[in-house]
Order: sequence, then structure tokens, then C-alpha cells
Amino acid sequence: MTSLRLAFIDRFTDRHGRVRHYYRRDGRRIALPGRPGEDEFMAAYAAAAAEFDDKVRPAAVRYAAGTMDALAAAYFASVEFKSLSDETKRTYRFTIERFCDEHGSSRVSHLQRKHVKAIVSTRYDASGAAAANKLLKNLRLLMKLAIETGLRKDDPTIGLKLAKLEGQGFADWSESEIKQFEERWPSGSRQRLAMYLALFTGQRRSDIVRMGRQHMRGESIEVRQQKTGARLLLPIHPKLKAELAHADSKHLTFIVTEYGAPFSVAGFGGWFSDAARAAGLTDRSLHGLRKSAARRLAEAGCSTKQIAAVTGHASLREVERYTLAAEQETLARDALEKLAK
Repeated sequence: MTSLRLAFIDRFTDRHGRVRHYYRRDGRRIALPGRPGEDEFMAAYAAAAAEFDDKVRPAAVRYAAGTMDALAAAYFASVEFKSLSDETKRTYRFTIERFCDEHGSSRVSHLQRKHVKAIVSTRYDASGAAAANKLLKNLRLLMKLAIETGLRKDDPTIGLKLAKLEGQGFADWSESEIKQFEERWPSGSRQRLAMYLALFTGQRRSDIVRMGRQHMRGESIEVRQQKTGARLLLPIHPKLKAELAHADSKHLTFIVTEYGAPFSVAGFGGWFSDAARAAGLTDRSLHGLRKSAARRLAEAGCSTKQIAAVTGHASLREVERYTLAAEQETLARDALEKLAK
């Protein structure tokens, strides 16, 4: 994975011997968590690159009719794409443009099933299962548009299966890891507040980074999820309330950079991952705390619907995946207690 070639990457080793990566462009620098090819890194890279979308692939450029480049441009101009959340648009755009960098001049009508399999397989070898699956899903969207616009009569992606993901994605933080982070970052620190916003609201980093006092409604905080558009009203946990009391009230967001400016989504994720590593926790991300929040709710006996009311998941199956380990342990304990009677 480390041989993956990406534009605008600045790599260096810090004084502690840790390798760090930044997206550096036009005088700006955005921290990227993890390593090239890893899901967290690629998501942050996509978000950073999306801030330069107009420079990467200008809308005014005319592509040869019938090519993958032209089809991609048509998709980006479609209502379907424009109605997506900003975060989803960044991810889709990055995946599709990366594909077009290699195959943009190819004719849409010439794409065959064997070609799709080979392209997705190459992406799997270079970047892993998650990246390969994103590419296949995006190709399906492009083929759907190709059929609707008369460029094709069939979909060469039909029947191709998604790659099996290893593990469960971003790792859930254990209680001992949460305590270890708290010991490193005391009450009143930005890092402690960031953790509690994630842990006691169960939201994504794209929502946490925008939270501010203007979203407080008495003893609750209002969230309009960027990814889904869902509106949530979440009671403020006493521990979170105590940390919010330390937040500087002059800023529009609870969490700001060391210069007092709001974080970008990618920058926020990288900054928090750095804070986790400073606490001796490797491969731990902010999104993992979203899983921890769901796990804690499951361990407290909350139903899947109750957990979804907090996290905002539209799919109960996704919530069940998050809380599978907690529910398994509880069910196993109850079962063995019955056996012992």
C-alpha cells in the first residue's frame, strides 16, 4: 500500500520517528491520518482534494462524446449527484476522477464485464477491499446513467460481487483505551472535548466539526447530519456538559485549531488521530468512537431503534453491525446463566 502514488502528498518523519503525511497544495497543508491506501487516509485525502475540485477537473472542460470522461462530467452535473451530501460528493468525485485519470478516454460502449473485473481487481491489489468496493459502486452509478442516456443497453457491472471486507472497519475503542486517552488529555483540553462530543453524541466527524453553541437547545444539542440530512435533537450528557463549559464562547464551533479557526473535516480527523497517538493509541480514529457510543448504548440495554435515534442511522442493519459484539456478549451471558440454574 505504501507504494501507492498520490498527487500533492508531503511525507516526512518527525522527531519522534513517526512518518506523517500532509496534503500540500497552493500554500495550504492538511494533515492526513494513517498511511496511503488505508481507508481513513484515503477518505481524508478525498476530502482534501475535493477542496480543489474546480482546479482538478474544471466543469468547463469539454470531453469527447461517448468517453468515460464525458460520462463522469454528465454525472457530476446530474441532479442525482448534486442532491448527495457534501461528504458523499467528495468521496464519489475522488473515486470516479481517479478512475478517469486512467480510463477517461475509453469509450463507454467498449467497457465489458471482463474489463470491470480487471480494473476493480487492480484497485483491490493497490488499495484494498474498501477502495475496490467504492469503485465498483461508482461504476454502477455511471453505467446506470449510460443506459438512461442511450450510451449503453446493458450494465457490465451487474452480478459482480463486492469484495469481502476484513475486520469491521474502524476499530471500536475499548473502555481501557477511552480511559487511557482521558489520562493523557485532561478536562478542559480540546482533545478531551472532541472525544466527548463523539462519544456522547455518536455523530460523524463531519457533524462534530460543525457543532457550536448556536446548536444548543436548552439541555440538548441539535444536529443536522451532513451525510443524511437527518435532524436530531440529542440530550447533552453531564460529562459532555462539563467539558462544553470550558469551550471558548467566542468561536462558532466548539473545536478550533490552535490558531482559533474552524477545522476542515479532513484536518479534524488527522488532528484527532495525532492526539490518539500522543496518548499511545495507534490505529484509533474519531469514527471508532461512534462505534463505541453505539456499543455503550447496546450494553445499557437500548434497543436497535433507540440507538439509531441517537446515531441517526437510517439502516437498522448498520446499527446491528456496530453493536454485534456487545449484544453477543450479553446474550451469551444470559444463556449461560440460564444453563447454570
